[in-house]
Amino acid sequence: MSSSLQNRDRDFIWHPYTQMKDALPFVPMVRGEGSYLYDEAGNQYIDAVSSWWTNIHGHADPDIAAAIYAQAQKLEQVIFAGFTHQPAIELAEKLLKRIPFHNKVFYSDNGSTAVEVAIKMALQFYWNKGEERSKVIAFKDAYHGDTFGAMSVSARGVFTAPFQNLLFDVEFIPTPTPGNEQLAIDELKALIERYGKSSIAGFIFEPLVLGSGGMLMYSEKVLDEMIGICKAHSIITIADEVMTGFGRTGKFLATDYCQNKPDIICLSKGITGGFLPFAATTCTAGIYEAFLSNDKAKMFFHGHSYTANPLGCAAGIASLTLFESDNTFDKITQIDQWHSKFESEIRENAFVSDVRHRGTILAIELKTDDGGYLNNIRDRAYLFFMDRKVILRPLGHIIYILPPYCISEADMQKVYSVIRDFLASLP
Repeated sequence: MSSSLQNRDRDFIWHPYTQMKDALPFVPMVRGEGSYLYDEAGNQYIDAVSSWWTNIHGHADPDIAAAIYAQAQKLEQVIFAGFTHQPAIELAEKLLKRIPFHNKVFYSDNGSTAVEVAIKMALQFYWNKGEERSKVIAFKDAYHGDTFGAMSVSARGVFTAPFQNLLFDVEFIPTPTPGNEQLAIDELKALIERYGKSSIAGFIFEPLVLGSGGMLMYSEKVLDEMIGICKAHSIITIADEVMTGFGRTGKFLATDYCQNKPDIICLSKGITGGFLPFAATTCTAGIYEAFLSNDKAKMFFHGHSYTANPLGCAAGIASLTLFESDNTFDKITQIDQWHSKFESEIRENAFVSDVRHRGTILAIELKTDDGGYLNNIRDRAYLFFMDRKVILRPLGHIIYILPPYCISEADMQKVYSVIRDFLASLP
């Protein structure tokens, strides 16, 4: 039976990544606590995907909530052109302690805008230097967001098809998944040889795990080599850590596994612990200094109304403080160990073509004749999990788990159990 909230939603709301014509009723959630969400009927759900990968510490974390409340009583918003404030400065200081090879932070609103900032930084960096470098290299399976620059450096496919003719040209190379490592490296080298370093501005990548592309995973060794190749040819490297940052892969950043470090890093999702939309793009001193000039035309032409919003900064400070004072990384290690055991258990299942995991991320690729994001098995799996009060939102034929770090062993085992039951239900 439809609730009042469901009816009002249908009247007024257009939901993301949803075919509204035949969409199932949207479940009205009224409360969250830890790894749980509660609907208006009082049903409890395990949020096994951290609400689109954002709630790293769990829902309604009291420390983050208190920090936002305290900040809201002092300063809720101020234009960030010509003004500054203590939360923005403190958050930047905390971030750069975790990224000591960078020295500047540029704030924005979400993952897509963090990527837009990074792309524009790389392109204008060379424009300011009088070099006409306009080519960008990306992985062919990439997803970097839904704004136009972010779509341009993302895989061409169902997400971008309606806008194909409006996207700028990008040179795509194979994703260096197992078996494709040397091919990816060779094609990167071939592009540099073909165009020369004077044409290529940047190389953007999701480090170690490609999220929306299907939780595709590759080694830090090959990434380290690719970053090194780009550095040798003065090509700016951009790490999109929107999903992989803040402990998701086992280290604070996925690029912490690498010896060679990116010139620019994009951060969002977990930056506020899932409380508020917020993002940051960090960069090296060399990138920043190219914008310092007596010529005002060389300033960085980018900004948002809510750049460095004090409430978002306060949430980010509180979230980072949990990494410093709480047993957050112990929890991350524990989830990693649980995933490893489950991965070994189901690897030989007749309906599983691949299982891969890194840190708190586990992905199960189902055997199917028709892979991809629009695979119908996704809806069947989603409903199966929701009926059992577990929120898992498959990427087509790929079931993935990204739990909040506060999840208990009992709840993690329940998530594994419903996945086992789903596999057992397949013909």
